[in-house]
Amino acid sequence: MGATTYQIILEIIHYLFFIYSIAAIGSYLVLAAISAVETVEYKRKNSFVNYKEIMSSNISPSISIIAPAYNESLNIVENVRSLLSNHYVNYDVIIVNDGSKDDSLEKLIEVYDLVQIDYLINEQIPTKPLRKGIYKSTNPAFEKLIIVDKENGGKSDALNMGLNISNSKYVACIDVDCLLLEDSLQKMIKPFLETTGRRVIAAGGVIRISNSCVVKDGKLHDVNFPKKLLEQGQILEYIRAFLLGRMAWSRLNGLLVISGAFGLFDKKIAIRVGGYDTKTVGEDMELVVRMRGHMEELKKKYKVAYIPDPLCWTEAPDNYKIFISQRNRWTRGTIETLRRHRKIGFNPKYKALGMLSYPYWFFFERLAPVIEVVGLFYFGILILFNFVRWDYSFAFITLAYLFTVFFSLIALITEELTYHQYKKKGTGFRLLRIAFLEPIVTHPFILYAAIRGNIDYYFNKKKKWGEMTRKGMTKA
Repeated sequence: MGATTYQIILEIIHYLFFIYSIAAIGSYLVLAAISAVETVEYKRKNSFVNYKEIMSSNISPSISIIAPAYNESLNIVENVRSLLSNHYVNYDVIIVNDGSKDDSLEKLIEVYDLVQIDYLINEQIPTKPLRKGIYKSTNPAFEKLIIVDKENGGKSDALNMGLNISNSKYVACIDVDCLLLEDSLQKMIKPFLETTGRRVIAAGGVIRISNSCVVKDGKLHDVNFPKKLLEQGQILEYIRAFLLGRMAWSRLNGLLVISGAFGLFDKKIAIRVGGYDTKTVGEDMELVVRMRGHMEELKKKYKVAYIPDPLCWTEAPDNYKIFISQRNRWTRGTIETLRRHRKIGFNPKYKALGMLSYPYWFFFERLAPVIEVVGLFYFGILILFNFVRWDYSFAFITLAYLFTVFFSLIALITEELTYHQYKKKGTGFRLLRIAFLEPIVTHPFILYAAIRGNIDYYFNKKKKWGEMTRKGMTKA
């Protein structure tokens, strides 16, 4: 090929990268604007709500909190105490001990006065069998607590066991290491109660990071800002994702994922579609997509709601090895879900789900890290052959960096004007600092984990879920 042909090819590649970048930036700005409108409206509507009425009403819908536990001895007692401290009136707590090898069960038996009972299980979803059985407390103070000890089958299998055990109308599926605020259930159930004309099938809430926070008697006692840059970067990332991303998708009724850390589901629909898939590492996203696809195929009006209140706090990775393992799993889960439900993608039969949500997740979540790495290799080739226009290159790199910082600043301003969780002196400056450092400190590891996730998905047949080593929340 002649020089002119190479120049044309390079021009086409340049334009493709440019168009993708502009599309990504534009989509983020649009989502941020929609999120701002939705957050303001939510705050206005809920400023007059008397949550005590929901909390104390005997006709409030029944909710089962289902929490799988595997080797959670370090936090299990404190976390169960947190779940039992909820102010909602009509709920129970189902802890599914998924074949733990530590002394989690023994600690629960001792602290909560548990005895083994006979319990009729409505096995609508196949699961691994019970190991030692089902336990309840002899202490009336813990009458809402049910402990299930079963053979190890993984998180999805444990959640399915909880679905079989539950007698409630709704189920709140959470990670057992999460700390729920006392009013979390009455705020999460509100969309199910107030929405008319369509059925709310699921609701999610904001997840905040509890690293360095102080917990006392199962309650969040003091919010502290962690010292490690990795933890700080994740705090900023969570604020940005939840306040500027998922709020917008809730408004558009295009939400594809509810965090596995805390989500509330219509149990009847969840069981009807077969419960959690035990063959994926992205079980939370996969279930939501399957439930949505089911409702679309039935041509039923429905909604997946989202609550911007910080209702749940969870421990995040504090070292890069665990952090990379977690993000690797998230990547594999996204790929699995999008491939498994590819019939939805770009299919007008599924309306906004197929024509808006799926394409966005495919282009700007699934492909984004791949395109970024391809772009880096392409830039390296241009340098090697001395084809780089350095003035344009520096301008493009600077623009990308400044936009990332700008978007983070929008998220921080939104946080300050709404829920303002980090109130201690000097925290504002540290949040601003991490906004400038995060693209350099955290993002390269996220990118590496995403590429490793792609490689592991396609070339590593053994699909590992990955482990999260807990250090335990700081206790007062």
